Amino acid sequence: MVAPTQRLTIADLVPAVTAVVADETDLIANMANISALIFEAMPDLNWAGFYLWKDGQLVLGPFQGRMACTRIPLGKGVCGTVAQERRTRVVPDVHDFPGHIACDAASASEIVVPVLAGGALLGVLDVDSPLKDRFTQADRIMLEAIVQALVQALAR
Repeated sequence: MVAPTQRLTIADLVPAVTAVVADETDLIANMANISALIFEAMPDLNWAGFYLWKDGQLVLGPFQGRMACTRIPLGKGVCGTVAQERRTRVVPDVHDFPGHIACDAASASEIVVPVLAGGALLGVLDVDSPLKDRFTQADRIMLEAIVQALVQALAR
């Protein structure tokens, strides 16, 4: 893990998340720390956080960034679509995504990863950028690895 006085880099992100969740099984605590680590390490973001699956909808969870939408119905917007399809979505331009929910008008691109444990939907990891085409295949692989580390921590 990176020393507290050093700036976290993208190369440090997966090892840092793995270290942070290694001894913690609380979902909210881990999501809060993961959101902070992503927001610090990944450049050009305006939001990074989680929505939790509760009572048939996504409910705002731990995040870093500007105020966000509190509830998202299944199948609505990028997050609701990912929750319904249970697969990662990379959206190069959110304005081209049918039914996009503009929680922050500054967002231009987005990546959303489902959080699944034993086939059950726990929520989604949502990361937004004010830049179009911000997210790469490498970002997708990294964020999916981060979600997997979170799920593995919960299984302990």
